[in-house]
Amino acid sequence: MTVHLRGMTWEHARGHGSVVAAAEAYRALHPDVEMTWEYRSLQAFADYPLEKLTDDFDLLVIDHPHIPFAAENGLFAPLDGAGHDEALALLSRQSVGASHRSYSYAGRQWGLASDAAAQVSAFRPDLLDAPPADWDEVFALAEEGRVLWPYKPVDAFSSLVTVAAGQGEEAMRTEGVFLTAPALGAAMSVLRRLASLVPAENATWNPIQTADALSAAGNDRYAYAPLLFGYTNYSRAGFRPNRLRYSDIPASRLGVRGSLLGGAGIAVSAASEHLAEAVAHAFWLASAEVQEGVYYDGGGQPGNAVAWESDRTNADSLDFFRGTRATLEGAYLRPQHPRYIELQNELSEHVTAALLGELDDDDLRARLDEGVATWLGGPER
Repeated sequence: MTVHLRGMTWEHARGHGSVVAAAEAYRALHPDVEMTWEYRSLQAFADYPLEKLTDDFDLLVIDHPHIPFAAENGLFAPLDGAGHDEALALLSRQSVGASHRSYSYAGRQWGLASDAAAQVSAFRPDLLDAPPADWDEVFALAEEGRVLWPYKPVDAFSSLVTVAAGQGEEAMRTEGVFLTAPALGAAMSVLRRLASLVPAENATWNPIQTADALSAAGNDRYAYAPLLFGYTNYSRAGFRPNRLRYSDIPASRLGVRGSLLGGAGIAVSAASEHLAEAVAHAFWLASAEVQEGVYYDGGGQPGNAVAWESDRTNADSLDFFRGTRATLEGAYLRPQHPRYIELQNELSEHVTAALLGELDDDDLRARLDEGVATWLGGPER
């Protein structure tokens, strides 16, 4: 009897092509399990209620900030104690930075890091010999009109957290405080200057739009983006007219530490009627061999460190993984709270507004602190 599993992911070769290719390989090994993947746009996926998705799908590709809400509401099946604890321990050792830990909450593991990402830098190796090493070099290049930077609300928020952490203060670590006034002012000074030097339309762009513009046919002007979430697809031959090379973020006071950790993980719905089969597929998908092989080949951005260290994947991607690894290892893990997503959605718009001159730093700090007090009132678990 064939078991039919359904999965939901996001609309991009990195999110969809990777798991579809893996599902085909899995069926060859397990002919009694059929895995079908569907997808939504990034925005539609973010806006759709998670509890409805877990009613309809066995497996979900999710962002780690969703984990506390899902765990508190019993939406995902815990993956520890499910018969795969040796594999779970191995995946913990094979984590890229805090990626594996980001899917744990309240002493349980609720997802596996099938995709690892953080804010990194990207440049055109045919237009630049090397990326800027620090922010002074970034500004020098931006003053020549050669820099792009996506700062729509969620990306502006991410960049603020990244820059502040690199300068020495991690956001949202003190109850009721987003950042102290000196830390917020210093980070916003960097971002305001950057916003003044990039095209005005960047205020509505996301990392995909920025990577598309950098890699477009006919673009011989824009050569670099200092902060954007990496997409290894753009570093591969044939994906776009021009290839991008990804690198560590510009060095701040703490070097390349502090980049906001992103990525995606595979989780299993607690409502699945085929729980054992769904859990087995999740562990197989996150395994080193699959991540370095069929998952990467399908367009994925692996979350397993073995794939990041692979000569094959790095040769194929202009050293995407080795070139950004230091940034990933020192990345900032967002607070693990059930209402964190609400906080991020609410506060992100204020950061872009401030960069557009609609709020000064005092107004911005007041709104950010109010949001932290409102949404993150309880301690992390």
